[in-house]
Parts: sequence; C-alpha cells; structure tokens
Amino acid sequence: MSSSDGSRKARQISPAGYIWVSRFALILLCVIVVSGAAVRLSGSGLGCSDWPRCNSEKFIDVSTTHGAIEQVNRLFTGLVTAIVIAAVLAARFRVPYRKDLVMLSWGLVAGVIGQIVLGGIVVLTDLHPLANQGHFVLSMILVANALILHQRAKNDLKPDHLSTLSGLQKLVRLTVVMGSLALITGTVVTGSGPHAGDEKARRFDLAITTVARIHGISVLVAIALLILVAWKMRQQRAQQLFGPLEMVLVIAILQATVGYVQYFNDIPALLVGIHVFGATMFFLSLVNLWMASNQIADANPEMTDLNSAIVS
Repeated sequence: MSSSDGSRKARQISPAGYIWVSRFALILLCVIVVSGAAVRLSGSGLGCSDWPRCNSEKFIDVSTTHGAIEQVNRLFTGLVTAIVIAAVLAARFRVPYRKDLVMLSWGLVAGVIGQIVLGGIVVLTDLHPLANQGHFVLSMILVANALILHQRAKNDLKPDHLSTLSGLQKLVRLTVVMGSLALITGTVVTGSGPHAGDEKARRFDLAITTVARIHGISVLVAIALLILVAWKMRQQRAQQLFGPLEMVLVIAILQATVGYVQYFNDIPALLVGIHVFGATMFFLSLVNLWMASNQIADANPEMTDLNSAIVS
C-alpha cells in the first residue's frame, strides 16, 4: 500500500463517526439560540457597541458584565463555525460518500455565515427588532438543517422525492406551516415586548396585548391541527407517526402553558428564556414530524405504488 493510500484511509470517517459530528453540530446550534437570547434578556445586546470589534478601543473587551456576556456569545459563535466546517470536511471523507450529506453540511456553513452577518446588522442598527427577528428565523432554519442532516446520517435516509402526497402528508405539511407561523408571530410579540436587549433599543409600534392575542390564536390553531393529524393517523394506522406526533403535542402544550404564565406575570426574563428554548424544540419536533411523514402513504389504492417505493 502506498503512502498516499495510507493517508487517504487515515482521513476516512465511518458513518457512525459522522453521526457524532452531525449530532454535536445540532446541539451547538441549539445552544447558541439560547445563549443569544440570554444576551438580549440580560440587557447585554449592546454590551459590545461595534462589530466585529467589541468597541472602537478593543477587539475583545470583558471589562463590563454586559460586554463580557456579549463577548462570550460571539466567541461561542466561533466554536459553532468550527463544528459546521468540521461537518463539511467529515462529509467529504465519509465512507461511503453521500452527496446529500455534503450539500446539507454546506447549508450549515452558509447559514452560520448569514448569522454572523445578521449579528453585525443587529448591532449596527442598535438592536432593531426586525433584524433580531430575522436572526431568530435564520436560527430556526439552521437547526432544521442540522436535524435533517443528523437524521439522514443516523437512519441512512436518502432525499425524499415524493411525486404525490397523501391526504395525511398534506395535513402534516399544513400543520408544520401553521406551527412555523406561530413561531413568527411569537417573534413579533418579542419585538413589541420589554426585552429588547438594551433600554434604548427600538420596539415595534404594536400593542403587546394585540400581538400576544394573535400569537396565542396561531398556537391554538396549530395544536388543533395536531389533534386532527392524530385523528387521521388513527384512521390510517400510521404507527410510525405516533412517536413524532406525541413529541410535538407535548412540547406545544408546554410552550402554550409557559407563554400564558409569562404573559400574566409581566413577562419575566427567565420564563422568556425558557420559552425561546421551547420554541426551538417545538420547531425541531415539527421538522421531525415532517420527515417521518415522508415515510408513509395513505392506505388507498392509488398510493400503493408509492408506499412500495418508500418501503423498498
């Protein structure tokens, strides 16, 4: 065996090894959502008044509490950047090679770069709520990307190319869209509420009671659709969806409970932080439900060929 063959073999990574890389990337991307929320909830959004430097005098400045909190979050972003780059490299050397895993890992890199740019815009616009809203939405896209990458690597799933959707699959997709809308209305509530990240930061000129009511309605509609999905599943005996659906329902009900408790207790920062974490878990559970639904088909004659194709 030549030295080049030996070095190539040394760089190879097994499917099990890649699962660990993708899992670590998913965990870190979830953690940074919460750490970013901690920056805002602690009033440290402008702890560093410049970007990419902390301020005009220093690149790194931890002389104040707010500055230290913001700086730690920025440094943690560097760790996330390193792990998503590792995910790309590991996908390149995974044996057997999977193009879909490489593309998904590049999606993580693109998303993190977008987050870094958006983070700069958030600071340079003095925490404009629209910029903060975009920051959170992109974070949700990133964690969804990371979950799909991890699930495909773990279960050796190939990209789904379903030419025809069953009634249940359409209902699941509608539910995911409604759940996503509930998250977006939640960001509007946040942008109108008291936790802006700094006392001087702008807020949406919207009544908090009105936007909170709209958000609450969207959550209740999403939960109603989940119950409808459960009824449809029982009709079709779609056993493989029971676990993913239970997870979404439990998280949705807990999220709704935390949301109402925080609203009627003057929106304490700790509960808002828990709500942000719960929102991340809720969206991940929705994505997981979507992926699980791609493995099923309606129990009707015209779907027989599709069902056979999925099983095989």
